[in-house]
Amino acid sequence: MSTTDHIVHTSTGASAAVSTAVSASVSTEVSTTASTAVSASASAGADVVFTGGAVYTVDAGRSRASSVAVRDGRIVAVGHDEVRALIGARTEVVDLAGKLLIPGFQDAHVHPVGGGVEMGQCDLSEHETLAEYRQAVRAYADAHPDLEWITGGGWSMEAFPGGLPHRSMLDELVPDRPVFLPNRDHHGAWANSMALRLAGITRDTPDPADGRIERDADGEPTGVLQEGAADLVGRLLPALTPEDQVAGLLRAQRLLHSLGVTAWQDALLGAHANITDASAAYLTAADRGQLTARVVGSLWWQRDRGIEQIEDLLARREAGTRGRLSCTTVKIMQDGIAENFTAAMLSPYLTACGCASDNSGISFIEPQALRRYVTALDAHDFQVHFHALGDRAVREALDAVAAMRAANGWKDTRPHLAHLQVVHPADIGRFRELGASANMQPLWAAHEPQMDTLTIPFLGAERAAWQYPFGELARSGATLVAGSDWPVSSPDPIQGIHVAVNRRIHGSDSPVFFPEQRLDLHTALAAYTAGSAYVNHLDDTGSIVVGNHADLVVLDRDPFAAPESEIGATRVLETFVGGERVFGA
Repeated sequence: MSTTDHIVHTSTGASAAVSTAVSASVSTEVSTTASTAVSASASAGADVVFTGGAVYTVDAGRSRASSVAVRDGRIVAVGHDEVRALIGARTEVVDLAGKLLIPGFQDAHVHPVGGGVEMGQCDLSEHETLAEYRQAVRAYADAHPDLEWITGGGWSMEAFPGGLPHRSMLDELVPDRPVFLPNRDHHGAWANSMALRLAGITRDTPDPADGRIERDADGEPTGVLQEGAADLVGRLLPALTPEDQVAGLLRAQRLLHSLGVTAWQDALLGAHANITDASAAYLTAADRGQLTARVVGSLWWQRDRGIEQIEDLLARREAGTRGRLSCTTVKIMQDGIAENFTAAMLSPYLTACGCASDNSGISFIEPQALRRYVTALDAHDFQVHFHALGDRAVREALDAVAAMRAANGWKDTRPHLAHLQVVHPADIGRFRELGASANMQPLWAAHEPQMDTLTIPFLGAERAAWQYPFGELARSGATLVAGSDWPVSSPDPIQGIHVAVNRRIHGSDSPVFFPEQRLDLHTALAAYTAGSAYVNHLDDTGSIVVGNHADLVVLDRDPFAAPESEIGATRVLETFVGGERVFGA
């Protein structure tokens, strides 16, 4: 269906008499506050009225409506046929034609600028096999003969034995220029021999404290650089220009709007690995009127510095809060990922034979120091956004939140922990007790090759069952929020919701991944709307109630009316931010 298939314009006006009728007939499904607001605003026509379909409001009662009116970017009425009284001569009427209107999705952990930039480089994210990667790298190098470096990224570890490609594969394709390609999760990178040589990486180069140089049986670097080791090459890359980053941001914004995302939290604003600080790109887009999404920026905590950097962060917060951009959060990355054994675990990883290894992962910040830093940040009214993937990192982050609460009391800073791949059962209840939100990336909670071959065997059966415990967290009363971590995985909230409910990827016939951790559709959708709005401090978004911003999405069907196995077939038709259409299918 095209946008014009369900949009008509009317020329009827609203009268004073209509005001009383509207006030009297608002459905009991909508709050008393909403009814009062409708009465007060009914004397003027709305800018937009959505009608003729279902409205899922995501309010406390999970109520339904069938019509919504918007004026000056805000919702002024929610109800049924009585809302049509607000249709005036200049009102745009969006005929939902039986489709579903919901609040805009919000992504609580995403990397839009990096993802958008990579879309314009050697983008491997749409490919899956070594043969496809070879073809894409060769084609990109041939198409860009003047580029000094070949970079981009997005390869998947599961395409290679043990998750590890080799420099020789790139040497064959591009022997005359350096190549540096971060993998899909951006916790490692693949480099060719020329890139290693330019960085001075040899068999004698020690591993950095926060990373690992993969080596072959003879001790020679293989070309895979894990975590902080990727910086050894990444720091040599030609710097992105500001316009490169603005272009990446706008490319990403178009993609996210097409998927119904109206707001997000950028999980890394700062310089890290081969990532260039995107703060200036956001400010440029905001100043030009090009930033249509609502954005919270997570300022990067530099783990090689200490508490003295807070003064810099305060200055960046003041300079970076403008229009729809608010840089009020600090991102602390406490550990790595399970697939390369850098996620911080309470007990060691297993080896390929099922024996205990001597590796329990990396805590990037010493736990006592983490408590001091988090307490100081909270005292300055910063929200803290933790990367906490392993069970030790989750516990260290929760311990830091506990220390912060003890020192500062309960402040409305809304800390949240992202990823939560392995959570010890003893820590489940602490999320609610401490007011720490659980930031899920639901797409990862499914059987797929990376999980089945590179993760479960090295965790063991007991810890594998502690992965992505969304159901337990929900039952414990934790606040659930959701994000994608794009470009690590798809930014499509509908696919994430599908996995959160089904614990399998849409279209897959794989076994259900720990079915006791499934969420119902109401809870999963609320996490992507009201939940993420809460953690983003966007309290006047995330639900369709009078007074909220008209950040809205039209879906092509009502997923509540179909089998749960079909949720992933749902598509976004239109996206509105502040009542303005930012995407139309």
